[in-house]
Amino acid sequence: MTESLDNLDALPDSARRVALMLRERGHAKPVVMLPETGKTSAEAAAGLGCEVAQIAKSILFRRRKDDAPVLVIASGANRVDEKKVAAHVGEIGRADARFVREKTGYAIGGVCPIGHATTPVTLIDADLFELESLWAAAGHPHAVFNLSPQELEALTGAPVVDVALRDA
Repeated sequence: MTESLDNLDALPDSARRVALMLRERGHAKPVVMLPETGKTSAEAAAGLGCEVAQIAKSILFRRRKDDAPVLVIASGANRVDEKKVAAHVGEIGRADARFVREKTGYAIGGVCPIGHATTPVTLIDADLFELESLWAAAGHPHAVFNLSPQELEALTGAPVVDVALRDA
């Protein structure tokens, strides 16, 4: 299923960087390598044997007024309501792969909630707090780490808000 790697040398460079940051911040759980890609929430959940909702996906937007990166950490089961995000941070637009790599230092599919090249404006999906255990990307499309919603909030310092697109 998954392989837990306590040996940092066995991790890809970007995942090793995340593992070291997590250790420095007192997070004891290891970075786990998925045998298959975890680029989508469904792929990651299948590889981990968890619910899609437990995947804390990192979605990057571009704030229009100043080109600042806006990171939304959302439940894998939710679509993000861009109007709700804009109500908190200002008008946003999509971020292309180049912007994501430049602002985060990670490739799409491996964007970690922490350790970005440019500190983003960050929001956490309130729905994640209905769960006990989450999995987030660890800097590489095959790398993830486990944490609680409370640990996610502590690691990021981000506000917890409603960002989910709801059926009318």
